[in-house]
Parts: sequence; structure tokens; C-alpha cells
Amino acid sequence: MPGDMVRGRVWRFGDDISTDLLSPGSYATEPIEVRRLHALESVNASFASGVRAGDVVVAGRNFGCGSSRETAPEALKSLDVGCVVAESFARLFLRNAVAIGLPVLTCAGAAHAFSDGEEVEVNLATGGVRSKVGGADLAGNPLPEEMRRILAAGGILALLRAGSADETHSSHAPKES
Repeated sequence: MPGDMVRGRVWRFGDDISTDLLSPGSYATEPIEVRRLHALESVNASFASGVRAGDVVVAGRNFGCGSSRETAPEALKSLDVGCVVAESFARLFLRNAVAIGLPVLTCAGAAHAFSDGEEVEVNLATGGVRSKVGGADLAGNPLPEEMRRILAAGGILALLRAGSADETHSSHAPKES
């Protein structure tokens, strides 16, 4: 499926990265252009200004814990983070991430296997996470095809819009005799 492979530099974080660290509540009413500048600032002040399109956030257990605010995965997606790989995710963060089209992958051992700045490849279909320089090669939990389809579409709303457009188009198509 297109988009199953993500390649980028690692930004490594520890356990219990909360939604408040990802999207500080003091900026909750600000536009995304402002909120994104403060993503993870209390953990790594250079993250928002240094992250590049496709980079991979690698973290420990309980990533996205705390409140269920959608602004947390939205901040990462608006910074063009390619994927979040963590040892475990808070259930609501995982659902919100997939719903808006931010790839996430659970992978035991990832938090300690990779270093900041290391180039990695993440295969969402197989769950593979490996260093491009011959370091670690881990087996995470592959994402189900339905989740990968949502991600490939850019999120659940984009998928629904595309389906609606397909229905509209097919209902206006000439019928074969």
C-alpha cells in the first residue's frame, strides 16, 4: 500500500510523554501555526524548529498519556513528523493519531535501540523498524490494512470525503446497457 514506508531522522524521547508535553494547554486556543511551535518544547526545546518532514519520533512507554486532546497528534502532523514509534501508546492518542493521518507504530525496545539523529526506516505493513546504517533491526506490531488505508488517505475525514466523492461520481455515471 502506498505510504507504508517512512524514512527519517530519529528524535528520541522517554516514557510518559503526555498530551500536555506534546501540545501545552496554555496554547490550546491558539491556531495550529502557533501551537506547533511549542510541541515538546519542555522536553526538547529545539524539536519544533529542528524537525524535518519525515522525521520519526521514537519514545518509550505510554506515549500520548493524559487528556484525549486531538491537538497533540495534530501538532506532530503539522510539523510533518513521518511517524511515531513507541513501546506503547495511550489508547486515545493512538486513535486520534490514526484518525488525523499521523502514522504510529508500537515497537518493543525502540526507545533504547535508536539514537537522536540516526536515520531509520519504518515499515507500517510489516512492523519493521531498522537503522539505515546497519544498527538495530526491530520487529514492531504491523498496522492492520484498514488503519494503513486511513493513513494513506490522510485521515478518516479524507477517506470519508473520498468515498463520498466516489459515490457521487458513480451515481452520475452513465449506466451500461
